[in-house]
Amino acid sequence: MQLFYEKDVDKNVLSGKTIAILGYGSQGHAHANNLKESGYDVVVGLYAGSKSKNDAEAAGLKVLSVAEATKSADIIMFLVPDQTQKALYDNEVAVNLSAGKTLAFAHGFNIHYGQIKPPADVDVWMVAPKGPGHLVRRVYTEGKGVPCLFAVYQDAGGKARQMAMAYADGLGGTRAGIIETTFDEETETDLFGEQAVLCGGVSELIKTGFETLVEAGYKPEIAYFECLHELKLIVDLIYEGGIEQMYWSVSETAEYGGYAIGPKVVNADTKKTMQKILADIQDGSFAHEWILENIASQPKLRSYRRQLAAHPIEIVGRKLREMMRWLKK
Repeated sequence: MQLFYEKDVDKNVLSGKTIAILGYGSQGHAHANNLKESGYDVVVGLYAGSKSKNDAEAAGLKVLSVAEATKSADIIMFLVPDQTQKALYDNEVAVNLSAGKTLAFAHGFNIHYGQIKPPADVDVWMVAPKGPGHLVRRVYTEGKGVPCLFAVYQDAGGKARQMAMAYADGLGGTRAGIIETTFDEETETDLFGEQAVLCGGVSELIKTGFETLVEAGYKPEIAYFECLHELKLIVDLIYEGGIEQMYWSVSETAEYGGYAIGPKVVNADTKKTMQKILADIQDGSFAHEWILENIASQPKLRSYRRQLAAHPIEIVGRKLREMMRWLKK
């Protein structure tokens, strides 16, 4: 694996180009402000009546409609939710594209699964920061950067790769290092990580551990602290120095228990399930399910949210977090 840094970037490839950021949410505000402060010409494309307009203008950014931004910009970066990108592209972007422009993405979902089918005469590339937007923005202002992935899907003009690298540099990514990937690899690994580990897997492990303790007669407040609250301590240790450092930092009792018992919780059957999850991502089954869910106005998603809000760990957690006044800072 090769990491690329500031010395590897030709910043001139973006000179004189206008970059349109579509959306001004978590990632959108970070991209727009970091690029502007890196010296690039940035406009923000928003729908009429967007609540983000005032925030973008207060930051000194020029705000246009999506159609106007597409017409005026050389590079159009999609930073709206995955499920809204196809409609936005079909209704306001595609008709205003012209040869030589660039479509850019921070996640490959809509290109990889064929929801957006760009014309052959435009560049298509991706820059995906490996962190939430507020972190991308904060560390940039501190003179540092969040690592980024970059990939080229379509190189119509011959300089798509150089432009993607320069864009990542403008976000501050080359201060930490950027890695080249493909749309396929980024999309499939990102979805798998979210579903099997980071969001789905961890959440279910927390809830199941909590339920096991409460059903055995232990106080729900104690179960909350042991299965959810203390997770941040462990994750921070892993984040800073890997699993090995985490085990070095905890007690030997915890270390031995982790080694001996962890594989009984997450075992060969769990891995088989993960392999099936990955297969569903690779063959498009999950994407098809998610696309249909949005066509139907997200009935399952809304039901999942209601179920989670009513789960005892959330009810207990809301009360306990009121005690932790530092969390509100």
